[in-house]
Amino acid sequence: IILLLGGLFLIGKSTYEIHEKLDVEDHSQHTVSTGVATLGAVLTQVILVDVVFSLDSVITAVGITEHTSIIIVAILVSAAIMVFFANSIADFIEKHPSLKILALSFLILIGSILVVEGWAHEQAEELHLKNYVYFAMAFSVVVDMLQLRLKAKEQAPVQLHNQPKLPESS
Repeated sequence: IILLLGGLFLIGKSTYEIHEKLDVEDHSQHTVSTGVATLGAVLTQVILVDVVFSLDSVITAVGITEHTSIIIVAILVSAAIMVFFANSIADFIEKHPSLKILALSFLILIGSILVVEGWAHEQAEELHLKNYVYFAMAFSVVVDMLQLRLKAKEQAPVQLHNQPKLPESS
């Protein structure tokens, strides 16, 4: 049930965030939204997402190995890596809005997988749905990185090499 509800939450929250990101302001309405979230709402969302991802990580780790010590170390190391790189990743995503949409789309995919696993875990495992989703996600990241690189290359100023130095005029 946690996977099902967590997946639905991820789908709903990610869809809402994409809608907010793409929503064009309508100046005909006079209502103003401050966009300020309460501390309780933010904490609830963070805790819910953390529980869903932690549970999914534990289930995945148990599927890979039965050694509890390896599972604990792997989860602690992955959590430490996420905490260490969180700000860098957040800054990078903020600089590149297309990656933010891509990341939110990934959350929709992950939420969908969680819903399927919560509803029919055995069938999802038999069909190897995660493998297809992970491949699609990796492919999407590669394509988006190539687009970012091409965009940066097009915007970079031309650098001339081996140009003779002109004498300075007095």
